[in-house]
Amino acid sequence: MKVRPAQRFEAGALTELALASKAHWGYDEAFLAACRDELTMHPADMDRRRTTVAEEDGRVLGFTTLDGAPPEGALGMMFVASGALGRGIGRFLFEHTITEARRLGFVRLTIDADPNAEPFYLAMGAVRIGATPSGSIPGRELPLLEVGLTSH
Repeated sequence: MKVRPAQRFEAGALTELALASKAHWGYDEAFLAACRDELTMHPADMDRRRTTVAEEDGRVLGFTTLDGAPPEGALGMMFVASGALGRGIGRFLFEHTITEARRLGFVRLTIDADPNAEPFYLAMGAVRIGATPSGSIPGRELPLLEVGLTSH
């Protein structure tokens, strides 16, 4: 498995991967439709959001975005293909993104986590610092997590 920068032409495929990954948690079609805009990757955003993919044998298995400008930013999106869950791809992507964030001078990242993904992020060293409103579902709150990057 390797990581590489996402290519502009992959925006549509990454959007579909994000939606399929979100569907893994049992969300219905109406919920996923409400999330579509927020989970849509645009070709023009790929570089600005520092989009990185994990791939194996030419197949994209997941991706992350590292949003913002140092010293503080966000792990904006992180999704693993539903058929590839449980293989360590999330850990691989998370660790790569943290390493890249440190290299770029970030000292803190926040994560607006899906409630189902919160245990993963906590296991990776994130801490819950509050809640944030969903950008897609009125009245829904998401766990707000942070990762400090100043210690190794």
